This record gives sequence, C-alpha cells and structure tokens, in this order.
Amino acid sequence: MPSKAIISCAITGAIHVPAQTPHLPYTPDAIAEEAIAAAEAGAAILHLHARDPETGEPTGDPEVFAQFLPRIRAATDAVINITTGGGVTMTIAERAAAAARFSPELCSMNMGSMNFGIFPIAGGVSEWRHEWEAPYLESSKGWIFRNTFSDVEGLVEMLGAGGTRFEFECYDIGHLYNLAHFLDRGIVEPPLFVQSVMGILGGIGAHPEDLQHMKRTADRLFGDQYRWSVLGAGRFQVPVTTSAAMIGAAGVRVGLEDSIYLRRGVLAESNAQQVERTVRILDELSLEPATPDEAREMLDLKGAANTKIESARSSVGVDVG
Repeated sequence: MPSKAIISCAITGAIHVPAQTPHLPYTPDAIAEEAIAAAEAGAAILHLHARDPETGEPTGDPEVFAQFLPRIRAATDAVINITTGGGVTMTIAERAAAAARFSPELCSMNMGSMNFGIFPIAGGVSEWRHEWEAPYLESSKGWIFRNTFSDVEGLVEMLGAGGTRFEFECYDIGHLYNLAHFLDRGIVEPPLFVQSVMGILGGIGAHPEDLQHMKRTADRLFGDQYRWSVLGAGRFQVPVTTSAAMIGAAGVRVGLEDSIYLRRGVLAESNAQQVERTVRILDELSLEPATPDEAREMLDLKGAANTKIESARSSVGVDVG
C-alpha cells in the first residue's frame, strides 16, 4: 500500500455551466487564481480546460490558454495537465491545439468513443445565464464523444514526440482494453497514468463493485506498469475517491470540473475547498498528498523546464502573450 497519493484538481472542465453555480471559474484570471490556490492546498497536478472569458462556453483556443498558463507556471511548481478532451462539440484538432502548442508535462487522453450525457443537468437549472447553456446541455442526448483508435494513435504520436506523457482517461472497462492494445503495440510506454472516470452517464457507474472491477481489470492488464487514479462525478466524488484511496490508488482527482458541491446541498466556493477536504480524508487514512516532484517521479514526467509554457523559473519557453 502506498504512503502517498497524488491529488489532481480539475479546475473548470467542460461539463458544468455558469448557471449552476456562481463559483465556476471561466475567466483567465479566475482559472489562474483557482489553480494556484488548489496547488497551495495540496494538489500536485492541475488539470486545465479553457472557457470563453465572456460567456463561460468551453473553448480549445490556445490564445485563451495563453492568458492563464504562464501565470500558473510562475506561481506554482504543480504539474500542468492540459486537456485534449476539450468539449465534446469540438473537433479533434480543436481539442489538441493547446497541448500541441504548449507541450506540457502531462495531457489527458480519452481512451474510447462513447455517449456522454450531461443533459440531466438542465433539469436542475431554474434560470439560465447565457444563451448557449441550455442547448449545449440538451444536445448531449445526441452526442458521441469521438476518440477512435486512429484519433488516439495520432494524438499520442504527435504530443508524445515532445516528451509529453498522458493521463489516460478510462470511462469504461473497454477503454482499459483499448489502452492495453496500444501498450502491446508499443505506442504508449509505462508507467501508464490511468484515470478511472466513474459516474458519467454513458460510462461505467460509481458502485463499489464498479470500482473494484476497474481495479481488478487494470491490475490484470497492466500489473506493475501503471499508476491508478480515480475520480467520481457529481455526488460520487467523495465516496469514490475515498474508496479508491482505501484500496491502494496512487491518486485521486477532485475539482469543480467533476463536482460543483462540497457536501450535500452545499456548493463548493472554490477548488481549493475540495482539495483541502481531500487532504483531510487522506490524513485520516494515514496517507499524505504527494508533492509535485514526487508526482513527477511516480509518473516519469519530463519536468516543468522542458515545456513550452512561459515561466519565471524557466529559461525554456515561447511567447505565449
């Protein structure tokens, strides 16, 4: 059993809409502030999406990422993890654009196409803030979140050429087998950072037996070649991450991308609140949060200095203004 666990924090994502909570960050300033505070609270990895600064609609535009990535890099040593999932309405090229430009230490990699249903959220919203929100949610009844074998292989080859490694997001058991296929072909290399995503409509559920099934299957497929992290969507965030930590997960993920609540009926006012709660839970389990450098060692990352994110502590960078 490990003595430390990597806490990842997903700051804003592309699931929730501003009408659900006033605390969802979507301006570059808010995303940067939330990310820095989450790192200070104990998150070793910051999982980052971008949103339109005026409306909060998800965007893959690297110019928007450029408004908050250097600020985060300058203020914290946390590992920056840039999404390639983006939003399911985006093309693969749009989803990958920021990771391709900034060559981060880590980026997400979705391991299979799936239905991705967030339309039930609309039933809980009484007043919309922006015109895009309701159609965006309701249209997910007809979405297919595309991640074909050729999509994944192309992204891995393109982004991996710069030394970026991957958070392999697995929403179902078949996604683990997809990842095993790429491992067997030598397209991906261990240690694999496997993120089990539990409780999304269209993917595996969040029952304790689902969690055990994920772990047993990953253990059988990957043995000691992987590091396992788990997130629970919505109300499953605390029970799933706690259960995962109890059975030996190397990491857990929290953040407003995954749940907008701190506890039943109480909105989280910040990502840092969820990280602080997770640190307390880990402490009760005799676990410590891993530092960013410990996470880098566990995941065999290339180091912040080898990214293309402008940093006050790095001589390596590009003009991201």
